[in-house]
Amino acid sequence: MKYFDYAATTPLDSEAAEIFVKASTEFFGNSSSLHDIGGQSAALLEHCREEMAQLLSVDKQGLFFTSGGSEGNFLAIEALLSAPKKPGKHIIAGMAEHSSVHGILKRLKKDGYSITYLPFNSSGVIDPENLLNAIKHDTILVAIQHVNSEIGTIQPIEQLAKICTGNNIHFHTDMVQSFGKIDVRNITSLVSSFSFSGHKIYGPKGIGGAYVNPKIGWSPFFPGTSHEKGFRPGTVNVPAIAAMTTAAQKITGRIQENARRFVELRHAFLYALQPISERVHVYQAEGDSQLPNIIGMRISGIEGQWMMLECNRLGFAISTGSACQIGMQTPAKVTQALRLTIDESKEFIRISFGYPTTMNEVEALGAGILKIANEFAVSSVI
Repeated sequence: MKYFDYAATTPLDSEAAEIFVKASTEFFGNSSSLHDIGGQSAALLEHCREEMAQLLSVDKQGLFFTSGGSEGNFLAIEALLSAPKKPGKHIIAGMAEHSSVHGILKRLKKDGYSITYLPFNSSGVIDPENLLNAIKHDTILVAIQHVNSEIGTIQPIEQLAKICTGNNIHFHTDMVQSFGKIDVRNITSLVSSFSFSGHKIYGPKGIGGAYVNPKIGWSPFFPGTSHEKGFRPGTVNVPAIAAMTTAAQKITGRIQENARRFVELRHAFLYALQPISERVHVYQAEGDSQLPNIIGMRISGIEGQWMMLECNRLGFAISTGSACQIGMQTPAKVTQALRLTIDESKEFIRISFGYPTTMNEVEALGAGILKIANEFAVSSVI
């Protein structure tokens, strides 16, 4: 089967896998133990923290390892809320945030917080003016993801962060889809916190991280926690951290090379759909505001679930959106943010490329979707 769901997860890099096994067998000690074996594990952990902090261009004192992006979002947001810059209980978030952020906000609303959700414009981008207009005197937190996982649009984080700074508001950004795909170092110093994940960059599943500016005097969400300076409980997964660090070093070293290839693959795929272009709707931004390896689209009249199953039958793995949303009856948040109708939302599919993706595979997928669409059109007439 040809894989086109890299935005959901990636295969483990072979070198990262070797590092995982080596760390698991040779640095197996608990990094909190005081004996020499624990000390060796602790030394490896801190080396990885330094390397990751360097890749992200942040102070290592604010970098904490978590079980992934979802936990990173949760703990970072809770950390910011424990130390607001001013009194208040109003939060602003993107309408198309990851389900982990929506889950946190849903709980916070029950605790008395009020939430304002910002939609996308027609290009899948949040207008900074909309953020400015949504701010109230008691707004204490803004949470907007860097890259949308379903259509790949890149939000103007630099502008949004400056608005938050000017209004004395904490700003959290989910960088799970951006880290390793684009250079994030120009924005990491502008935000209060951010999250990232290992399995999106060819590292292991079950590992990720969060950064909280060390100048923020946050309080632990789980009292009495000793691991990661109280940021989260549980024995630190040093082997997975070492493997993720290896994967991160590799992918950040080929960002420009990958981006060039993904632009070529994107153009080839969309070109293959030219014969049905009047039925194809691609949700994307222009130029540098679009991650080229994620294509969020729909074909008029064909439900996304049906298209996904037909692609699977032909040997292509695509998706109908974020894997964290699959199985839910409500439309994907991105379709709501784009103001699509219910019927249009049901037609949504996502294709995403990874560095192993070849031009032949992309052309074959384009031909396959074209075949499915034409067969569907004929059967509808009959």
